[in-house]
Amino acid sequence: MKLAVQIQDLRKEYVLGGETVHALRGVSFDVPEGDFISIMGPSGSGKSTLLNLLGCLDRPTGGRYLLSGVDVSQMSDDRLADIRATRIGFIFQSYNLIPALTVVENIEVPLYYSRRINPASKARSLELAEMVGLGQRLGHRPTQLSGGQQQRVAIARSLVNDPEFILADEPTGNLDSVTTSEILDLLQRLNGEGRTIIMVTHEPDVAQRTKRSIVLRDGNIVSDLRH
Repeated sequence: MKLAVQIQDLRKEYVLGGETVHALRGVSFDVPEGDFISIMGPSGSGKSTLLNLLGCLDRPTGGRYLLSGVDVSQMSDDRLADIRATRIGFIFQSYNLIPALTVVENIEVPLYYSRRINPASKARSLELAEMVGLGQRLGHRPTQLSGGQQQRVAIARSLVNDPEFILADEPTGNLDSVTTSEILDLLQRLNGEGRTIIMVTHEPDVAQRTKRSIVLRDGNIVSDLRH
């Protein structure tokens, strides 16, 4: 089984006020390609720290983070920026859309960072808009969309560079229960098509929609269960 992500004895420490804070205390797990994982835990458990490391927004104090077998733990800022732009798709709780851009232009944003704007990539952006049900909203701007529609734009944007996995940070946190179910249906459909998804959530009913739940507490994994 090919692995999308390997986390080996990952540790992260911060020095605050002269004291060392152990945010992650040697976390290890593998993510096979095509898996759908939820990461849970109370405030201060290490979820945000792990999210930043998985998204190549920070480097660990110790341990290894392998992305498709390549150790990215101590890469330069430029290399990490390139990985973020081309190999990881991000979905955020607050959508992070650009207000002045239309639906299709927001989907295209990662293509500019990776310098891959061309007729084929533009056509892919249009296909993704159709796929998430926004084919009739291509010229709309974020303020003209509902929260669920904005999150659909964010999901399409996360796919435009054909990433190795999708990292979702509380993707349903700002949505009502009906829209939450619709977004989870969409994520499950993408996963059924082979997409690897790692999702941070604090909602047990949302976690139940994934294939596997990892629970953190005090920087350690206390549970790792298949549903």
